[in-house]
Amino acid sequence: MISSEHLSRIEAGKHAVLAQTERMHRDFGHVKSEWKYDGTRVTASDVAISEGIFRELGARFDDDFFSEELAVTDKPIPLAKRFAWVLDPIDGTNNYATGIPYCAISLALLENGRPVYGIVYDMARRVLMHGGPGIGVWDGDQPAHVTATPPDANSMLGFHSPYDKTFSHHATALVQNFKIRGLGSSTLHLAYVAAGLLEGTVDHNVRIWDIAAAVPLVLAAGGEVHFLNGEQFPMTVFDLKMDRIRFIAGNASICAKLRTVLEL
Repeated sequence: MISSEHLSRIEAGKHAVLAQTERMHRDFGHVKSEWKYDGTRVTASDVAISEGIFRELGARFDDDFFSEELAVTDKPIPLAKRFAWVLDPIDGTNNYATGIPYCAISLALLENGRPVYGIVYDMARRVLMHGGPGIGVWDGDQPAHVTATPPDANSMLGFHSPYDKTFSHHATALVQNFKIRGLGSSTLHLAYVAAGLLEGTVDHNVRIWDIAAAVPLVLAAGGEVHFLNGEQFPMTVFDLKMDRIRFIAGNASICAKLRTVLEL
């Protein structure tokens, strides 16, 4: 059974995310942006949404709070509390700044370093997606599940061109075997797998805040997430300078097919 401690945080998290959607839509496509030290983009909206969500949650809970828009520290920050929140205030900032609507607010609730609930606001569809293992997943007000369809040449996969070009051959293999969609948001790729909108996704470029909220959605919806360069959970530290994460996700049969196609 879900405890009152979990339920209060889940409801507060959903409220905090939804409270920022008006700002997100208002600033979309015309907010000034700049480039950070690691080559990623940031806008004033990213910072304001991050501050707004954590201000609301911090007033209620004595938890750990980690955001992509925290100030960079010399050393990783250890998790110290039972509950932690991991936030990407706008996943898909490149899209957001240039007026492409595939963007998301991505908020994860972790317990002892493991994601137990994810809250994702899909700006393109104006839908709140949320859920967690043992609880279920909702795409708006509808229950969601990963697709049960076996993989074939018509299966649609989310995929972004690898940052590390030593994995460029994966792009060729995927294009030869599937239909590819590159939305510019790793959060949405994973969340769309949970909702059955995509059959699977492959990514080489993400960091923990990009996927922490969507991983529990996929798991709760009956899917699998396979990390290819080391397990990421339980998360013990938050590190803005962390290495990029590689993973595949989808139902069991598509994950097996991806391992064959990518020679993993």
